[in-house]
Amino acid sequence: MPAFYLTLIAVLLAGIGARDQVTIAALARRQGQRPGVLLVALVSAAATASFAAWAAMVMLAELPPPARTIFAAIALGLAGLESLILRPRRDPREPTNSLGALLLVLLAHQVTDAARFMVFGMGVGFAAPLASGAAGILGGGVLAGFAWGWPHLLDTPAIRWMRRIMGGVLTVVALAMFLSEIGIL
Repeated sequence: MPAFYLTLIAVLLAGIGARDQVTIAALARRQGQRPGVLLVALVSAAATASFAAWAAMVMLAELPPPARTIFAAIALGLAGLESLILRPRRDPREPTNSLGALLLVLLAHQVTDAARFMVFGMGVGFAAPLASGAAGILGGGVLAGFAWGWPHLLDTPAIRWMRRIMGGVLTVVALAMFLSEIGIL
């Protein structure tokens, strides 16, 4: 159970203000709160979290236990760097109202975002990809629902600062995990 709860908390914190959330919020502000947008966002969040859990399961079969912590630290570091470096556009342009196009955009954003790196890293680190995947699906759904239900809150400077701070924290935690595992800390 610790893998589920810790992954859920990590996904919620790492996913605040992410590119997929900004895209969902922008569409909800411009088009109104269409249920189809929420449904597509939930499907995309579930699909990408499931993919991250599957990738963690594959990696678990390949890695010996000591290497799992190092690999988890690398995934957490990538999540932190993604939060620090990649900044979502304030108001993405959507030329169509196509839900299929939205699904493709969300899948592209979510496959490499910090929240899915968290699912992947925690699944490998805790050797519990199914629990981490379930937490990723739940956390991704909560983040998508938040962006759809309260889109005006994602356009504040506080959210952008929170994202940067979380990226820094994730990077420091990843570095500490790595240095601890190799015996320097």
